[in-house]
Formats: sequence, structure tokens, C-alpha cells
Amino acid sequence: MEPLGVAEMLVHLNRNDINRTFAPNSTAVPLPDLNSQRTSPVVAVLGQAGRVAALGAHLPAGWTLRHPGDLAGVRAGEIVLFSGATEADVLAARAALPARTLIVALLGDDARAELVAAVLTAGADVCVRGGMPAILASHLVACRRRQLADRWTNLHDSLSAR
Repeated sequence: MEPLGVAEMLVHLNRNDINRTFAPNSTAVPLPDLNSQRTSPVVAVLGQAGRVAALGAHLPAGWTLRHPGDLAGVRAGEIVLFSGATEADVLAARAALPARTLIVALLGDDARAELVAAVLTAGADVCVRGGMPAILASHLVACRRRQLADRWTNLHDSLSAR
């Protein structure tokens, strides 16, 4: 028998003729609809839509931008992005939306430190100055990671409370 090349060796090592439950390449994991709980992230944009017009091109595949018009149109689990945020916007969002809702405040490049402090104190999870779409997209991705991590933390807390 001749020795296998690198590509053939990898194919041979990854071959699985036997379906073992819980193996990495198994199809018999007993969790029905495993992917049904994984929804694509949605960013609800409130405020100045023109400032975030190029944002969609910098978000990962599968992300959606929505413009609900007001806080009543924001759905559970969405990341709320206030473009041109004010302290009053964030206070209203915190009063109207579930506590787990992530709020991102986008301010102008020249926003004063007092406004940054005000929106953060009012309850914004993130405050971004400027509007470079790639930087804003990075903050939104980080918010999504935090959102998913919090779900696991909250799950642990709810199980230990029983």
C-alpha cells in the first residue's frame, strides 16, 4: 500500500462510516431543531437613517437592518441603534423596552463628553462617536456576542434559582 498524501490523509481521517452519537461529525445528536433557536441578528435603527446608510455592507452575512420608526416597533431580541442619540432617547428606550435589550448610541464626531456621559448614564450599553461603518459594525458584533453570552449566564442563574 502506498503512503497517502496530505489531502488524502485528511479525507481518510475525517471519514466516518459509523454514526456515533455526540461525535463531532455525527448526525444523530438527539437535539431536534438545534438551529431553530439561532436567529440572525437584527439591528433596529432609530433616528437619522442617512448616518448609517452604509452600515449594512459592513455587517456579517445574515444580519438585518430595520427602521421601525419608533420604540413601539422594536421587537424582542433586537439590538437598538440610536443614530444621533440623545439622553432622552435612551431614557425612553430603557423605560419602554425589556431590560435585556441592548442599546447602542451613535453620536457625531464632535459630540461633547457630557453627551457621551449622559447617554451612557441613561442606560446605553455602547456609545460610538463618529459614524465610520466598519467601526460601528464591530461594536454591533461585540454587542451580539455579549447578548448571546448573557443568555447562557441567565440560563445558569435561572437553573440555580430552582
